[in-house]
Amino acid sequence: MLRAKDTFRKMYSAAKGYYCGGLASPNAFSALDLWHSLSSLRKPPGHANLFRVCSYTQCALTNDSADQEVVIALGSNVGDRVSTFDRALRLMRSSGIKVTRHACLYETAPAYVTDQPRFLNSAVRGTTKLGPHELLRKLKEIEKDIGRTAGVRYGPRPIDLDILLYGDSRIKTESLIVPHERIHERPFVLAPLVDLLGSSAEDGMEKSWHSLSKCSGGFFDLWNKLGGESVVGTEGIKRVMSVGNTLLDWRQRTLVMGVLNLTPDSFSDGGKFQEVEAAISQAMLLISEGADIIDIGAQSTRPFARRLSAEEELERLVPVLDAIMKLPEMEGKLLSVDTFYAQVAAETVKRGATMINDVSGGQLDPSILQVVAELGVLYVTMHMRGDPSTMQNEQNLQYDDVCKEVASELYARLRAAELSGIPLWRVILDPGIGFSKKSTQNIEVIAGLESIREEMGKMSLGASHVPILLGPSRKSFLGEICSRADPVERDAATASTVTIAILNGANIVRVHNVRYNVDAAKVSDALLKYRRK
Repeated sequence: MLRAKDTFRKMYSAAKGYYCGGLASPNAFSALDLWHSLSSLRKPPGHANLFRVCSYTQCALTNDSADQEVVIALGSNVGDRVSTFDRALRLMRSSGIKVTRHACLYETAPAYVTDQPRFLNSAVRGTTKLGPHELLRKLKEIEKDIGRTAGVRYGPRPIDLDILLYGDSRIKTESLIVPHERIHERPFVLAPLVDLLGSSAEDGMEKSWHSLSKCSGGFFDLWNKLGGESVVGTEGIKRVMSVGNTLLDWRQRTLVMGVLNLTPDSFSDGGKFQEVEAAISQAMLLISEGADIIDIGAQSTRPFARRLSAEEELERLVPVLDAIMKLPEMEGKLLSVDTFYAQVAAETVKRGATMINDVSGGQLDPSILQVVAELGVLYVTMHMRGDPSTMQNEQNLQYDDVCKEVASELYARLRAAELSGIPLWRVILDPGIGFSKKSTQNIEVIAGLESIREEMGKMSLGASHVPILLGPSRKSFLGEICSRADPVERDAATASTVTIAILNGANIVRVHNVRYNVDAAKVSDALLKYRRK
């Protein structure tokens, strides 16, 4: 027996040197693994192996051909942090990691070593055929490619990629511990991690992950013990949106989007701003009245409108867009283009647009999703059934529970955007007031914005935190309620609706009359601030 043990120790020493020599050693295992493997060879047929558990400290064998669900954390506080995240995600995708979900983006105060710049943090969920140590090696290669070098522990770094979860495995080797051993004390890790989970607890893998947290309430309880949502928006951690080279905390105040229609047939102001001079004058008015975003549209999406080609849209858009981008008043403002065409999105972003507002959510021209992902701009995905010519058909107006179904269908569009490479931190959701909805259904949606968020949260908490844009301005349901046939006479009703929408959770409002609605937003924000005290 002593001789057998001595032989075993020599074999283990040699194996450890071969398999565990580097930081990213593939399929690393312990002495116990090898001893069990050797022992199993001496067992008679049918003898049960009581030590076979799903743990890399006890089981050396893995099925490398099977996809494993993983969660990977991202952090950066050096250089252009958002661009670094974009590059890291591209490299991950080309290294055998399929990214399926994104967390929100968080700007956080540095921990441990506090005398350094603020961090950006997020996380992604994905699948990979890579074993855990091979995955670790790939991530270290990505860090090196981006420019990370050895430095002060917890100090500044251009990129930090950590494996938080790997399948349903608990891993403890010399080079890798999963779940990450300090998850429980780090809000900048837990906030993005819980974004990737749903509150319904119906996902089998998520149940396994919660059990790995060593907390009876899973990762949700760990997050709540650190303050949960109550700490988001403080100096320690802010949920932000990536806009060009800047970060925007949309929770601070409601953003107002001013509408600029270049169409001859829009329901409210069709034909007024077709000439470049008239369009520029209107843009300057919207800005002077307080608009944060100018949304330019060259295609009418009113019910039964004729669809223009991408070329026709660009013919209307380009002269106005080029002129607006030269306005000094546009400094600090966002320029949105209302289009569902990939070609239009590509051309207008090249000319300065920072947001694409797609009423179809990628359904009318699916290639727009990939194009927007590559462009790296904000993407508004809206709820609509069919297209403008069919959206008010009786079939498209049938709902058993309008808020629940809008949430489900809108989440499907968000998932399509994510799978095309648009991260959650560049997505804005629009429940589509006036699109595929009757008047009463529009009211239900406005009153039920919080329930729409809650419904999305069952599938993805991150999705429930995404900014909501609402566009009730001058819509026909307001005319029906107030007996106002002329759309221009519905501005007071619009301001009232905007106030209610903001109090119910809208973050961006799209309006024609900016002056009235900037005031409505200011009052609503003041009420919300008082409510949060």
